[in-house]
Amino acid sequence: MLKVGITGQNGFIGYHLYNNLLLNTEKYKIIDFNRDYFLSQELMDSFISNCDIIVHLAAINRDNDPNIIYKTNIELTKSIVDSLYRTKFNGLLVFASSTQEELENSFGKSKKEARLLFENWSENSCGNFKALIIPNIFGPFCKPNYNSVISTFSHNLINNVESVINIDNTLKLLYIDDLIDVIIKTFSEQSGCVINIKNKYEYKVSELLDILTFFKNTYIIKGEIPSLSSDFNITLFNTFRSYINHQLFFPHKYNNNIDHRGNFVEIVRFNSSGQVSYSITKPGITRGNHFHTRKIERFSVIKGNAILQLRKIGSSIIQKYFINGENPSFIDIPIWYIHNIVNIGIDDLYTIFWINEAYNPEDADTYYENI
Repeated sequence: MLKVGITGQNGFIGYHLYNNLLLNTEKYKIIDFNRDYFLSQELMDSFISNCDIIVHLAAINRDNDPNIIYKTNIELTKSIVDSLYRTKFNGLLVFASSTQEELENSFGKSKKEARLLFENWSENSCGNFKALIIPNIFGPFCKPNYNSVISTFSHNLINNVESVINIDNTLKLLYIDDLIDVIIKTFSEQSGCVINIKNKYEYKVSELLDILTFFKNTYIIKGEIPSLSSDFNITLFNTFRSYINHQLFFPHKYNNNIDHRGNFVEIVRFNSSGQVSYSITKPGITRGNHFHTRKIERFSVIKGNAILQLRKIGSSIIQKYFINGENPSFIDIPIWYIHNIVNIGIDDLYTIFWINEAYNPEDADTYYENI
């Protein structure tokens, strides 16, 4: 079992790396990191001594004072380098640098200098070091107005805030899951000291805003599932919907057409493929207690009474939604949220499920964990 420590484990990339490693606890053990370790030689030395692999992600890239960005990132790096020397660390150090190394800004300069400091340690100590030159990363839970225009646009659109494009650059993009795959592969693959990670997508800033605006108009306003015919659309849509306040948006009421014959409810209108299924759940029974990392799923109760529960991986907060067949509504399940549905009535519970991809037992993207 490899013992992995992640500086910045609560940040955007750190969150995703941390939780992906938790999916394989037979192979990886995570050594938890606290930012206070940077302030204590003893704590930092203890952390590094307990690791086989260190992934250094901790950094800042936004501040009103550019000098603070540079100074802070270099200080964080030197704290680690000093500890590497003191502990005679002989494991693998993976450093997350950026394509901004070549730009004349404080963040890029700090990343380049940090990489050179680690390379110097590696040469002096025969240490195993790999630097990842990372393009623009996007994905769920990235902080808006910080380091991803996609997260900023998504947050603004959902909250009816106008977005302004100052420079319509072409961005080289990579989805967070693809980056995590590269990071984990460095743990075992033989590769060079500096690894230039290739972007997977290229879009102008205005093109991204157009697609995200289409998602808002289609999904938020019209209630339809947009076209998910490409990997990029799926990843971008999952990113977009991660900024929805689920407690305000769900349960989302259906249009219940009632006349003398009874009623008619349209369950889902989508411009995509997928699978529709239904379940009958006995009173007191719970279904689910799992989460997905890529699937888009809709729950619709058509008969009976239920409680649907959500909990984000890494959080203790449980969101609860009471839904029933008398008031038709739906709840869409966000990725990286454990979810279950419980029959709290005295009769059978009838639930219809739509998911954007057909079930594949060889690649189910279903991880079991209790709420």
